[in-house]
Amino acid sequence: MSNNISSSLPYAGSTQPPVGLSQKQAAELLIKFGKNQLVAKHKQSALIKLLRNFKNPLVLILFVAAALSGIFGEARSAILIIVIILFSTLLNFFQEQKSSHEAEKLQEKLTINATVIREGAPKEINVALIVPGDTVFLSAGNIVPADGTVISSEDLFINEAALTGESFPVEKMAGAAAKQSVISAGTTVISGFGYIQITATGGATEFGKIARALEAAAPPTAFEKGVNSFGFLIVKTSVFIVLTVFLVIIFKPLFFHGAITRASFIESFLFALAIAVGLTPELLPMIMSVNMAQGSLRMAKKGVIVKRLNAIPDFGSIDILCTDKTGTLTEGKITLVKYLDVEGQTSNEVLRYAYLNSSFQTGLKNPLDTAVLEFKHLSNAGYKKVGEIPYDFERKRLSVVVRKEGEHILITKGQPEEVLKICATYREGDTVSALTDKFLNGFKKVYDDLSADGYKTLAVAYKTVSARTSSYHPEDENDLTLVGLIGFYDPPKASAAKTVQDLNHLGVEIKIITGDNEVVTQKVTAELNLNVKGVMSGDEVAALSDAALAVHARSVTIFARCNPDQKRRIISALRAERHVVGYLGDGINDAPSLKAADIGISVSNAVDVAKESADIILSHKSLHELKDGIIEGRRTFSNTLKYLQMGLSSNFGNMFSLIVAAIFLPFLPILPYQVLLNNSLYDLSQTTIPSDRVDAEYLEQPRQWDMRFMKRFMIVFGLLSSVFDLLTFYFLYHYFHLPAAAFQTGWFVESLATQTLVIYIIRTKQFFLRSRPSGYLIATTLAIVAAAFILPFTALGAYFGFVALSAKVVVTIIGLVILYLLIVEITKHIFYRRIDGPPTPAAALTKN
Repeated sequence: MSNNISSSLPYAGSTQPPVGLSQKQAAELLIKFGKNQLVAKHKQSALIKLLRNFKNPLVLILFVAAALSGIFGEARSAILIIVIILFSTLLNFFQEQKSSHEAEKLQEKLTINATVIREGAPKEINVALIVPGDTVFLSAGNIVPADGTVISSEDLFINEAALTGESFPVEKMAGAAAKQSVISAGTTVISGFGYIQITATGGATEFGKIARALEAAAPPTAFEKGVNSFGFLIVKTSVFIVLTVFLVIIFKPLFFHGAITRASFIESFLFALAIAVGLTPELLPMIMSVNMAQGSLRMAKKGVIVKRLNAIPDFGSIDILCTDKTGTLTEGKITLVKYLDVEGQTSNEVLRYAYLNSSFQTGLKNPLDTAVLEFKHLSNAGYKKVGEIPYDFERKRLSVVVRKEGEHILITKGQPEEVLKICATYREGDTVSALTDKFLNGFKKVYDDLSADGYKTLAVAYKTVSARTSSYHPEDENDLTLVGLIGFYDPPKASAAKTVQDLNHLGVEIKIITGDNEVVTQKVTAELNLNVKGVMSGDEVAALSDAALAVHARSVTIFARCNPDQKRRIISALRAERHVVGYLGDGINDAPSLKAADIGISVSNAVDVAKESADIILSHKSLHELKDGIIEGRRTFSNTLKYLQMGLSSNFGNMFSLIVAAIFLPFLPILPYQVLLNNSLYDLSQTTIPSDRVDAEYLEQPRQWDMRFMKRFMIVFGLLSSVFDLLTFYFLYHYFHLPAAAFQTGWFVESLATQTLVIYIIRTKQFFLRSRPSGYLIATTLAIVAAAFILPFTALGAYFGFVALSAKVVVTIIGLVILYLLIVEITKHIFYRRIDGPPTPAAALTKN
């Protein structure tokens, strides 16, 4: 069985490779210990999900109202309230079920796997299926999936910052003290490889215990904060209107020398309750979930997978995108083109040392090492690796120790500035000389010339070291001899320049945060015509306080030579200035920045820790896919706002009107169950808003919640709606002298028609005929309006207390609806002109 492992996975150690558990043992242990998850995810049945919809406080209150109606003899009201509750709840349930199912299918593409040894052979399984006793193979870039003990390793270095806060990696090996042999879940592999035997999974791990102790809800996103603010606005306004109407109706008999009876009290209570329902955008959760689910499906078709659905609107709100240049602005196909000695001459000796370093290092296989190995195959015959000092983002270099003919040689390559710090001499031909200022100036010119030509450059150095049985450490990197430089070229993407400009037109500013030097980065940005406002080095970032960095970061485009913590600080500083920041990264060092950003963006071939930290996964590291995702985010945001603005523009207006009607009319302007029917039909017409097209102007700039705008919108268009309601009341009561049933019928039809059709006006800033809504939205809105006009002439209408209207009344209502829509259209242009300033030429509609 050992041959099965050795043929596909490396193994270090004198013992036989592990056999691992059998499939039967693993299945039994999975039942015993459960899945390897911090929080057990119990998939709820459809029935449980349906019942949860009835836990809504508003629904419970309505059930109480239905019960009271039945108790006091209002059987029809009770039946109608229950039917409407069931209709609304089932509609919400089925829409959310569909959206949830679609989202789950996308989530299945994002599971993280691990390599376990089962029955002597390696097998890729979901990390949730790992059990105590499993043998897991780890390599650079992996997240450690559970607690375990090392049973075999080679240069296995683990970053334990997630648990200890210590940024420097710790070497792990078999048979050592607990600190060096035990590995914890949630840590990440920096270099080397190893096998661990799992000792604890899920909540029993150290990480799981800490997670439970510190368990807290994730902070709300910018979009969620906006929804919460809107909710408070709704609650405050609803309470005011409902209490006012209730008090007016219940005490009105006293002003007309009447008495407050039990019947009038019940009627007032039910009416006020119905108004509360009419004011509440109870379909908002469904509209949002359907919006985001459909947005995620459209994004998936364009190569953008969404891990966190509520990240989609925030994705559209991004106004600063931070990214590295490699693979994003450049082709990502790095090629070795220069191998120069200290005088700038081609040197095979430099290539030999670089090749030995790249071929023997066991850290994360980065593109630079791949470029060295692919440039030319050199034989390593006679060389044997005896040690490694892995790369870290503080030293910015890595070293290997090789043995040849009894001589031990430490070979280092890394960022030139960092390598020079540990060099005492340089080699020129066969001569080794001490470093001097004159030499350093000349060498710096060679380096600067390469950088100015766009080459990514690393320095190479070596020294002879003594043999030892223990491992080598960063302290051994001293008194090295510099041998030269290797230069790599990664040309800018042909499509990147246009995409950069497209993002700029979308109001997204690109900031480059890179570990590379500023000269190389500026060369790339120049070829892409990216406007560079300022440049700042990692050292300059480190010297600034968080407050000072927040001020300076606004005017900087390139942050060069930055380590992971400096990247994280830059992103946090930009967020402190109220920017919505996206960060694109795919490496181990990107995880802190991905978590710090509003939207963490990674790629499908990124290391596990980067994908785990991200909110959005791109199938390719490309700004083009990112641009498509931002547009989808803005489309989702815009369609959600349409539903809210409709409620503000007409629904609230109708309810304001009831206050006046309740004072001056001798009967209720509309019966409680008619209000509920009106609200249900209106909501049904809006279920297709997520499918609606969005005007290009809404996609051209990032949008965020603006409660000041929402309040102004509510006041202006709500009052306008009330004016037309009162005009309708005048015609129905004073002009046509309609009795209660006919009046209620007329206002039901007018109210439902105006609040449904106003979507065509408020969904666009343009003249409504120039912006074409989706076919689904047209179908549902026209169907509901037609139903409103037909219902009074049917037996079902009679059951709801409606009566047939005369032709004159119907024509008058149609005229009022048309007049209302025209006035709203005119008011809309005045409203936006005052908010936005002089109008700009209307943009062409975006194809959706």
